[in-house]
Amino acid sequence: MRTEDVLAAIATGLWRWDNASGTFSLDAEAARLLGLPAEPVRLSEAAVRSRFHPVDWNEIGGVVNLAVAEETLAESRLRIMDEHGRVIRTVRSRSKPLVEGTDHQLVGTLQEVAEQLPGAASRTPVTGDWRRSREAFLLDAGRALAEARSTAEVLRVAASLSMPGFSPDGLAVFGVAGDRLTIIGHHGQSQDDEGPFASMSLDTDYPAAEVVRTGRAIYLPSPEEYLRRFPVTWPLARRFGRRSWAFVPLVVAGRTMGAWMAAFKHPVAFTPDERSVLTTVARMLAQALARAGVAESERELSLGLQRTMMPVLGPGIPGIHVAARYVPTGGGLQVGGDWYDVIRLPGGASRPDGNGGGAGRIALVIGDVQGHDVRAAGLMGQLRIALRAYASEGHRPDAVLSRASRFLYGITDGDDGESENGPRFATCLYLEVDLETGTVDIARAGHPDPAVRMNDGTVLLRPTAGGLPLGIVPDTDYPTTRLTLDPGETLMICTDGLLETGGHDLDSGWERVRKLLESHDGEDLEQLADTLVEAVHGPGSHHTTGPLADRREDDIAVLLLSRRPAGTVRETPRRTLMTIAQAEPERIAEAREQMRQLLHDWADEDQLDSAVLMVSEMVTNVLVHTDGDALLVAEVVCGKRSRRLRVEVSDTSDELPHRRQPGEMASSGRGLVLMEMLAHAWGVDPRGEGKSIWFELNEPGTTEGCCG
Repeated sequence: MRTEDVLAAIATGLWRWDNASGTFSLDAEAARLLGLPAEPVRLSEAAVRSRFHPVDWNEIGGVVNLAVAEETLAESRLRIMDEHGRVIRTVRSRSKPLVEGTDHQLVGTLQEVAEQLPGAASRTPVTGDWRRSREAFLLDAGRALAEARSTAEVLRVAASLSMPGFSPDGLAVFGVAGDRLTIIGHHGQSQDDEGPFASMSLDTDYPAAEVVRTGRAIYLPSPEEYLRRFPVTWPLARRFGRRSWAFVPLVVAGRTMGAWMAAFKHPVAFTPDERSVLTTVARMLAQALARAGVAESERELSLGLQRTMMPVLGPGIPGIHVAARYVPTGGGLQVGGDWYDVIRLPGGASRPDGNGGGAGRIALVIGDVQGHDVRAAGLMGQLRIALRAYASEGHRPDAVLSRASRFLYGITDGDDGESENGPRFATCLYLEVDLETGTVDIARAGHPDPAVRMNDGTVLLRPTAGGLPLGIVPDTDYPTTRLTLDPGETLMICTDGLLETGGHDLDSGWERVRKLLESHDGEDLEQLADTLVEAVHGPGSHHTTGPLADRREDDIAVLLLSRRPAGTVRETPRRTLMTIAQAEPERIAEAREQMRQLLHDWADEDQLDSAVLMVSEMVTNVLVHTDGDALLVAEVVCGKRSRRLRVEVSDTSDELPHRRQPGEMASSGRGLVLMEMLAHAWGVDPRGEGKSIWFELNEPGTTEGCCG
């Protein structure tokens, strides 16, 4: 008879764990014991791990490492769980580590065991010795408690601790509130059972109360001992049917903050070794509870600050959809200097008209005060209030930012407002939106530009003129840029945390965000806001172990606004508009990039390059040969069978360009020659004040009148 058959006859399975490949090989009996079909199988480590109680699985690492170091057998008890998280059986594992360099394989057996009988407090060795078993348990318990981030998690870990040889079946953690003993949490009892213990005077003749009063542990190995020492409260404990109790003080920094009760259904003698384990666990539990309390206080403070400083968008504003998100940085108090705001402006009240219309204006503000500390959060709150006040007074966007810069400079012009790198400053983007016309006037103070998602899914980063961040110098000018938001289009403004988190710079981060905006249908702004944030730091469950790591290196604020279309969205041309000033020739590069974004889905790459080249020549000619600024307007319109690009560059000079024949070494004179060679149509149109030079390109192929 084969060895496998003999082992199966005595309900013993074989398994092999290959640490290098992270796979398990199970025979039919081992698979059955793990709650799987009774047949040989090869599984991933994750699949097998899901079958074990998480605490028991965490203990395996310490057990194996100890066995490898001491060249002994690794032995442990493991609880098997079903897909609903219920324990279905307990198995005993005995295995031999086979070490190959830095890797090892674990080969051994699994055998089902019965639960301990009352009074059988046998010390089952993990690696053949009680002391090594205790050390392995305490290492794993310490790691699990250290990783707990809240009081609830600490209590869950405490309830799942399986002490070597004498695991309790009932646990309770008591705290102190003034002169009262309270229940922080418990396990092994129903919720209704905590009533008599929920608020008990510290003078009560109860073991936990005496432990808190004296700071000394109390061990009660039998009901008779409990009755003898605490006859008044014995009736409260008798109904639970326990046989032994340990009440251990929870001490932090020399102060007794509560008591921990471990109760057993079987008699426990509480030997010195057992008392040592209980005392050590109580110390780790007290430290974990103290850390969790501090963390929860910090989170409560952070949430309070966030709720106070972040605006409530409130009921819908007629004519628009608005969605916003704020995610603090992952460290410290989780507060920082990022903020957003939505402000109703004077000069016209919004009216609900049933069709999404509404006259009036609103302001959108987003900004980032330097730093990620309480001082940054405080300055952010002051600056937000100042901006809201200046906006409510009716000032234009440039005046609002100029006043805000002077305000911030005034309150940080001293040691109190300085960071390690000098006085604090803030970047800001201020937008005034006319709800009737969709006109958006933008003033920018060192902040990332806004982006617009058009109705056909095209996303453009809208370059805007800007000034220095707020607070650098007391008097700064902030030029205003105007754009028009058509019905159905979505405007996005954000702080640099959304772009740069995860190892990105502003350019690569923008490409990531642009792809997300393009892939969205533009309908549900709340879903889009979640998508943008989750792409950076993972889903909302980042406080627990999950597939995505928490990668937040900076605060994140994002604000989305979409004009609500009245009925069916009218098909509008894909359009961009920008001004290139004489003093800003570097913006010619932005004009070229705008053309590439506008023609992101153009069929002919050569035509795209031609369009970029002609735009560059046209704008450069204006800056070189005139004294005015260049106004660039480009749009993609749909014909019956194809799309057409039309680009116009206007200036205020009355001098018309004329065609020349540039020499071989000439540095200019090629603009009109290029347009004649590359454009399907071009021309120069005199205007009342100035002129406009334009060209058109027809996309090859047919699109049946579709601009999408």
